Amino acid sequence: MKTIEIKAGSFFELLKLKGESMWDVFALMIDGEEKLILFLDEEEKALFEYLLPKEIGQLKIDQKRFAEEYAEKIANLN
Repeated sequence: MKTIEIKAGSFFELLKLKGESMWDVFALMIDGEEKLILFLDEEEKALFEYLLPKEIGQLKIDQKRFAEEYAEKIANLN
């Protein structure tokens, strides 16, 4: 399995500037092979990881699950 390392701060700043979502970028990376995406901080320490699926259908499921979990965490903060 291929591992892709991404500097989280730069990645999310670029997405913001381009007006794209990380899911749009992930969709472009799908090629039938799973990939481990490691998000790193400025000191190259792992912040979190995501297993990019082989198929776009699974990516859509992951996106929905992420949105639900994110909304739940935000709701619990209030």
